[in-house]
Amino acid sequence: MQDPRYPIGKYEPQPFSEKQKQEWLNDIRIHPEILEHSILNLDAAQLDTPYREGGWTVKQLVHHVADSHINSYIRFKLCLTEENPPIKPYEEKLWAELDDVKNLPINISLTLLHALHARWYEAIKNLPDEAWQRTVFHPLQNKNLTLWHFLGLYAWHGKHHVAHITSLRERKGW
Repeated sequence: MQDPRYPIGKYEPQPFSEKQKQEWLNDIRIHPEILEHSILNLDAAQLDTPYREGGWTVKQLVHHVADSHINSYIRFKLCLTEENPPIKPYEEKLWAELDDVKNLPINISLTLLHALHARWYEAIKNLPDEAWQRTVFHPLQNKNLTLWHFLGLYAWHGKHHVAHITSLRERKGW
């Protein structure tokens, strides 16, 4: 039985290639549409259903993706404009418990993601190959990570959370 926390598996870094770059860029470009499609026609009770026992609700997942991708966008911009800047980790589990997540409908985060991903994609779609080797310093991991690593990670991240929702829908017959 597959681990419900990782329905598509854990992120596995890939070597740089033009083909992989285009695939991941496209993932960034289309993610909001794919996420929006994954929650289509879910009612309030379904949105408040955890994707697994002890996991976040669908609503929390959607808001989390917005929070996470906002942070990633900022990390990309810092990486492109500063030399090996430190990035600021955040307590994603605590963010998922804040009032904006509890009280606002998911369409707020979906709207935000559509605008954010349009900006993000535009900022990175024409980067020269050497730019993907720029780095940020991750203080919790105590290491430098490349922009290439983050492109793959966030392409995966979007698919990862969509799979949480789609696998829940399949299990529940929604």
